[in-house]
Amino acid sequence: MGSIVEKSALMICGDYMEDYEVMVPFHVLKAFGVRVDCVSPDKLSGDKCITAIHDSLGFELYSEFPGHLFTLNSNFDEVKAECYDALIIPGGRFTELLSVDDRVLSVVKRFADAGKPIATSCHSQLLLAAAGLLKGKKCTAFASLKPVIELAGGIWWEQPGITSAFDITACLKDGNILSSIGWPAHAEYLKTLFESMGARIHASKTKSVLFLCGDYVEDYEFNIPFRAFQALGCKVDTVTPSKKKGEICVTAIHDDEGAQVFSEKRGHNLVITANWSDICVHDYDCLVVPGGRSPELLVMNDKAVDLVKEFAEKNRVIAGIGQGQWLLAAAGVLKGKRCASGHGMKVMVKMSGAQVEESKGCVSDGGLVTAVGWPALPTFMSELSKLLGLSFEF
Repeated sequence: MGSIVEKSALMICGDYMEDYEVMVPFHVLKAFGVRVDCVSPDKLSGDKCITAIHDSLGFELYSEFPGHLFTLNSNFDEVKAECYDALIIPGGRFTELLSVDDRVLSVVKRFADAGKPIATSCHSQLLLAAAGLLKGKKCTAFASLKPVIELAGGIWWEQPGITSAFDITACLKDGNILSSIGWPAHAEYLKTLFESMGARIHASKTKSVLFLCGDYVEDYEFNIPFRAFQALGCKVDTVTPSKKKGEICVTAIHDDEGAQVFSEKRGHNLVITANWSDICVHDYDCLVVPGGRSPELLVMNDKAVDLVKEFAEKNRVIAGIGQGQWLLAAAGVLKGKRCASGHGMKVMVKMSGAQVEESKGCVSDGGLVTAVGWPALPTFMSELSKLLGLSFEF
């Protein structure tokens, strides 16, 4: 899956940036060979930024909950725009602070002057306005930014037919400016960003991927690969035994905050896209079981266990992340396989007859891919793409 030509992207970060809008492009670009350097003014490599969860809970305005802690990997003062192929600016309230920081605006202008892709989402278009880059440009954003874009000389564009956050799919490109309303549009956003960086995606045919989830599924372990495979042109569905299409599962954020085990906080909502009764294994090439606490729920449901068994019997690709191995073990698909496993699943994986690869974050064995958890997502997505016959190059 390595790139023929090494590509790199710069991501400008800050406290209370939207959790998905930093982590989805960060992990997905890394999965396909793009180096992503993440910086924030007045912070150094190794420092952390606080992220925020923005989602609709039925109130007039979106929620904001604390998300993961995100570790920066580069220093802002050492940034050289000419060394990167694209600039990514997540949304969130930090953009208000950075929009009056001349150092940040100077970096944004250098990318614009070089004609390099600048990807924005939700509220980060505020930096484009502050940098004077929107005159005559079509741009979309969260609706509250419409007057900002128009006052900056931009042309407001809004995706038609939106009745809820779940209808949001579009990413608008005007020259080197990429804009989207927010994280629900990540599939098209990622596709457009890859294409703007010169990427080519190859597949023998359209692949179909099914995610088996439940309440308190791990937020990243579901959403990041879900959006990645959508961006790669796959048909992607999410199903759970007890809920219908259009209903919601709550996700959980698990993060290392210095305790002996990861903390748990509420994450974004997950929308079920298919009815359980409509699922046919023949319609899918792959089953993915994300972690979190949802596998503990699913393992008590015979229908969920039987579905995993049926995927194995039909020789479909099966993938498990983190606690997802719990359900795979119960279905008997780990026996005799080499597996990656975090500490919480090692006993279960070993008792299922699998061999734990202690030093690996992700392991591929035949048609099975396992990962220790969301920190191993780039390798997980790369390995799973190979099994699905998806190739990617610049």
